[in-house]
Amino acid sequence: MKISELLDGIAKLDLVLPEFQREYVWTREQSKQLMVSLYKEYPTGSLLFWKTDSPPDIKNVDLTKDRIGMTQVILDGQQRLTTLYLLMRGDIPPYYREVDIEYDPRSLFFNLEEGEFQYYQQQRMDPRPEWVAVVDCFTKDDKINPLEIADTKTDDPLEKNRLGNLYYRNLTHLQQIRERDYPIQVVPSDADIDQAIDVFDRVNSLGTKLTDAELALAHMTGKWPEARRQMKAKMEDLQKRGFEFDLTFMVRALITVVEERALFETIHATPRDRLEIGWRRLTKILDYLVTILPKHASIHSSDDVNSTNVFVPAIGYLSRHDGRFDSDERLRRCIHWLYAASTWSRYTSQTDNRLDHDISIIKTRNDPWSHLIDAIIEQRGRIEVKVADFEGRFIQHPLYRMSYVIAKANDAVDWFNGSPLENPHGAYRIHSHHIFPTSLLYSEGGYDSDNHLHKKIVNEIANRAFLTGDSNVELGNAHPAEYLPRVEANYPGALEKQFVPTDPILWQLSRYEEFLRERRRLLANAINDRLRHLLVSPAEIEEEPPLKELIQQGESTVLEFKSSLRWDHRQGQANKALETAVAKSVAGFLNAEGGTLMIGVDDEGRMIGIEKDLQSLGRKDRDGFQQRVLQLLEQSLGVEHLPYVDLRFETVGGQTVCVITIDACPRPVYLRDGEHRAFYARIGNTTRPFDTQAAHEYINTHWEI
Repeated sequence: MKISELLDGIAKLDLVLPEFQREYVWTREQSKQLMVSLYKEYPTGSLLFWKTDSPPDIKNVDLTKDRIGMTQVILDGQQRLTTLYLLMRGDIPPYYREVDIEYDPRSLFFNLEEGEFQYYQQQRMDPRPEWVAVVDCFTKDDKINPLEIADTKTDDPLEKNRLGNLYYRNLTHLQQIRERDYPIQVVPSDADIDQAIDVFDRVNSLGTKLTDAELALAHMTGKWPEARRQMKAKMEDLQKRGFEFDLTFMVRALITVVEERALFETIHATPRDRLEIGWRRLTKILDYLVTILPKHASIHSSDDVNSTNVFVPAIGYLSRHDGRFDSDERLRRCIHWLYAASTWSRYTSQTDNRLDHDISIIKTRNDPWSHLIDAIIEQRGRIEVKVADFEGRFIQHPLYRMSYVIAKANDAVDWFNGSPLENPHGAYRIHSHHIFPTSLLYSEGGYDSDNHLHKKIVNEIANRAFLTGDSNVELGNAHPAEYLPRVEANYPGALEKQFVPTDPILWQLSRYEEFLRERRRLLANAINDRLRHLLVSPAEIEEEPPLKELIQQGESTVLEFKSSLRWDHRQGQANKALETAVAKSVAGFLNAEGGTLMIGVDDEGRMIGIEKDLQSLGRKDRDGFQQRVLQLLEQSLGVEHLPYVDLRFETVGGQTVCVITIDACPRPVYLRDGEHRAFYARIGNTTRPFDTQAAHEYINTHWEI
């Protein structure tokens, strides 16, 4: 059949597109290459039609029930036919709407002199009249005069004649594509809808680009014609609420609800009634999720997670539990898993198998979240975030999204207008702001923009903050030592809410890499703290007893006193050996059941404060003290153990006490002192050193190594 006849058949609705077909997905380059191949008379495959007097539901067209004669249904070749209709008719085929054409090829131009195809470029084409729109070559061919175009190119009569003939030959050769026969294969008219879809499936499985999700949707739509339309309508509704899902996700989610699986082929034989029942349940679950996630998880859009696939197990769980979480604890456990799955890219590879595995856990266990966490640990080795995980990471890394979520959960605000970071719109959309501007680091900081390693240091997550668009543009390349003090003055606490070091020394350009190290630590601690707190119910969180009451309990397995960090009250000077004793105590708690270390309280339980310590430091305030403690622990125990340590200050009667809370570590911790490594554990009310044999025995009984 000639191409022109095929296009006439589309216009007259004798050739139609079934609802189960996917959308027009060809890129503009694919459309161009089709025209190049046809122009050069290269083969471009064949078309597959199904002739039937009982056609299935058709895209965007209602065929009258009393229609006489056969209708040809396009099973394979719709991308090519749609491209040809757009370029040769200059219009959209009746089975599509304007909004369905994402990559419109109608700006394709043809060079009459060289026989070349290119998309419109003003500077290249406007001065050269031999470039003509392909659509015009087919719809306005009477207005394209090769001789007139040649007349604008030269004054030489012979050259005009040569060019005119060349332009005419090339234009005619292009227009003759309309009369070219296109090979067609036909499914017999006695085939039913299931057989037609089976042929469609087989053809597209053999060599084409249909995905498993698209084939699954074709099977679904063959039984339930409204499936695609209803899914797209729901997608538009959810997009208005910040959650952008594609058809692949919607198909997967429906399979999870209906079949309690995650593999696309499991839906092929599902009857219509089950599909519709599952769809009604899924829409309610999606509405529920996008309502609770902003409030309880600080996830305000699909952009806040590494992959929308992390929502699929939650959908599977809700489908089995009446569409909602029946307790706060189960909601928090789900969020805990969701954070971990997003941070550690649970579904960026082996997606089908991992999702199906996780859905099977949900199907077989009433409270599946700990088992799902175990699957991530098996895959990644851990869920805790280490400081080193941030090194050299760009904003494309999942840790960036997680940092943004945790900042929102921490009530972070814009530094220049005070507006919350939650769910911004328009000019208040969130921008990724370089705390130390790149231009400053390259021009004055000694970094080379052509050096790959330098670019990683300059652009890593630890140098990023979250600001609204207006603030980011207004700030420009201001020096952090100049603008950060203004931020803290205008919006106290705004820096801490985004986990930015508050020591002004670290805001200096010369201290940039020290700033990065501290910021990485703060970010890692914030994420780990959030993960841990999600596993503790509000009822289990007890109010901390007053400091005096704690001290009165005396030293024990979980409480120890130190008079100072580094100030020797007997000698009246700083003593480094005292710092080592503090590190030993922290190591002892890490290797036991955790506990609390108080600095500024002597062995008798008397508060003597840390004021002498403060005076011995370069920076004589609490931030300086905290920084020194963390440096000590990083050097002696390792930066990877800092997330298990939390530090705060309390003042009673004018005396300041540093309270360090230590969690039990899931692995052995060794104290480093130069080249020497030692093992300590809290036993009773003392911190004991262990020799090699004793340490080995303790480790074997305390951990599963």
